[in-house]
Amino acid sequence: MSIKHFFGNSINAVKSQIWIAVCVYLIVIIARKRLNLPASPQLLLNIFEVNMFEKMQLDKLVFDALLHISDDPVDKQMILL
Repeated sequence: MSIKHFFGNSINAVKSQIWIAVCVYLIVIIARKRLNLPASPQLLLNIFEVNMFEKMQLDKLVFDALLHISDDPVDKQMILL
């Protein structure tokens, strides 16, 4: 996890954003542990970011997203002809 830029330049703004990032990361780790989710924390953060306003249970949301992710490198190749 990395912070690309800050939304404020004051000391309080920077500290607040760092603490928010730490809290979000910890919430994801706790959810992963309690729900026994098979995805990595980074993948969970990406899934939650894309589906932020979905009204679904977290475990169903993650398992549905994992069904659409392909680990086969052949699927990522561009079809030329």
